[in-house]
Amino acid sequence: MTTLRKTERAYAESHDRSCDIPQSENSGSLRTKVIRMYSSSHPQGAKITECPLRMPRIGRTQLFIILSLMISAVPAIKYEPNWNSLDSRPLPAWYDEAKVGVMVHWGVYAVPSFGGHGAIPAEWFWWYWRGDTPKKPILDFMKENYTPSFTYEDFAKMFTAELFDPDHWADIFQLSGAKYVVLTSKHHEGFTNWPSKYSWNWNSMDVGPKRDLVGDLAKSIRNKTDLHFGLYHSLKEWFHPLFEEDKRNKYETSQYAQKVAIPELYEIVNMYKPEILWSDGANEYYVKPNYWHSTGFLAWLYNDSPVKDVVVTNDRWGTNTTCKHGGFYTCGDHFNPGVLQKHKWENAMTIDKMSWGYRRDAQVTDYLDMEDLTRLLAETVSCGGNLLVNIGPTHDGRIVPIFEERLRQLGSWLKVNGEAIYASKPWRAQNDTKTQGVWYTSKKQGNSIVVYAILLDWPDNNSLLLGVPNTSSNTTVTMLGHKGALQWKPGQYERGVFVDLPSLNTSQMPCRWAWVLKLDCVS
Repeated sequence: MTTLRKTERAYAESHDRSCDIPQSENSGSLRTKVIRMYSSSHPQGAKITECPLRMPRIGRTQLFIILSLMISAVPAIKYEPNWNSLDSRPLPAWYDEAKVGVMVHWGVYAVPSFGGHGAIPAEWFWWYWRGDTPKKPILDFMKENYTPSFTYEDFAKMFTAELFDPDHWADIFQLSGAKYVVLTSKHHEGFTNWPSKYSWNWNSMDVGPKRDLVGDLAKSIRNKTDLHFGLYHSLKEWFHPLFEEDKRNKYETSQYAQKVAIPELYEIVNMYKPEILWSDGANEYYVKPNYWHSTGFLAWLYNDSPVKDVVVTNDRWGTNTTCKHGGFYTCGDHFNPGVLQKHKWENAMTIDKMSWGYRRDAQVTDYLDMEDLTRLLAETVSCGGNLLVNIGPTHDGRIVPIFEERLRQLGSWLKVNGEAIYASKPWRAQNDTKTQGVWYTSKKQGNSIVVYAILLDWPDNNSLLLGVPNTSSNTTVTMLGHKGALQWKPGQYERGVFVDLPSLNTSQMPCRWAWVLKLDCVS
C-alpha cells in the first residue's frame, strides 16, 4: 500500500501542471472532459488523478464523415445461395407489425370469370379447360358460349381494364386498415401485368389493357397511401413451351427457369422495387429441388437488390421449401393452425371461399361475412400470424361492391380495435380456457404488458368469465371504443376474472362485430 500511495503521489505531482488549462481555453473554443485514472491492482481501483481533457469542437460535416467511415468499416452481412444462410436473415420488423394485408388476383382469367359453380377456382380456368385434368363444367361452359376455334389467348383481347382506377383502388386499400398490398404480377397462365421483355405479346402492354397495370398501381399506392407495395409472382407457367420442354425432360433441363421465370423476378424487383415478393407455383413434388435456381436469386435480393434492407419473402421457392425455408411461412392456402407457431407465418385467404379470381357465378353465401373475417383475424394474430385478405377484380378493372364493402367494414373495425392488432405480440395463452371465442394478444407499454381479449360473441347476460388472466389490486379493464372502466371481480379461487360488460344498444356499440377488452396489470 505504501508503494502504491507513493506512486499515486508522484504521478499526481508530475501531471498537475499539465492539467492547468487557461480559463479562456476552458470556456468557449475548447470542450473539457474529466479523465479518471485507476490502478488495476487496487481492489476498488485507486484513483490517481482527475484531469480535464481538451477536445476540439467538431462540426456536423466532420461528424457525419467520421460516422460514415465507421459504418462503412463494418463488414456487411453477405448471404450465400443456400438455405442455411438465407434462412438466417432476420425478417424486417415492419412486416410483423403490419398484421393485415390485401392480395389482388387479377389476370386474363377475369374475362371468363367462371368457376363451374364452385367446381374450380376461377384463376385455374385455363388448366381445367386444356390441362391434364379437364373439368366437365368448364368444358360445357366453353362449348355453350364459344366457337370450337376459340382459344384461351383470345380472352386476352377482352381483358380491357378500361374502368381500372388505381387511385380508387389505393383509397379502398387504405380504408381497409391493411398495411400492405400484394398484386398479382403473373399467375400460372403466364400473362404478365407489366410490359415484360420475357413475355412477348402475352403482357398487359402488348395486348388487352395496353398499359402497365403493376406500375400504375405501384405509383398510386406510394403516392396516396402509407401501405407497403408487394408483388405476387408465379414461377411456373402451365403452357409455356420451354416449361413443357423441361417437363418432357423430367426437369433435368431448366431452360424455362433460367430464361423466363428467374429473369422476370430480377425485372420486377428492379422496375417496381416491391417490399414483398410473394412467390408461388414452385412447390410441385415432381420438379427437382434445384430446378428453379431460386437460392441464387434470393442471395442477390438480400445482398444487392434495391430493396435488400426492407423486402420480405414467403416460402414457396421450390420443392420442399414450403413451411421450411424462406422469410415468412404460408404452409399452404388458408393456413390457420390455431396454435402459436415458432416461425412467423401468414394466413393467405380469400373473401370468396371458393376462388381467388373474380367469379361471375358466385352466390352471396360464397362470400365471407364480417363475423368470419374478425374471427380469422383474431385467430391468426393471436397465434403470431398475419392475415392476407384476397379479392378478385373484374376484367374491366372494378372492385365489385361486395369486396369493397368487406374491406371497408374491416377498416372500420380496425379503426376502433387496431390497438389490439397492429404491432401486437402473442400472449402466454392464445385463447381462453373458460369462454369459447375469446382470443388474446398483448403489447408492451412502458414496463408492463397490456393484454387484449378479443371477444367474438357478446354474452347474453352481459357477464363474461375469462379463465386465463390473473388479476391484482391494480387491475383495470376497459373496452376499446367505449369510455370508462368496466366492473370486474376475481374468479373462483382468485383465478380468472368476471367482467361486467356495459348494457349498450346497437347505436352505442363501439363496433358491430367482435369487441376488445383491454386488461392492464394482469398476469
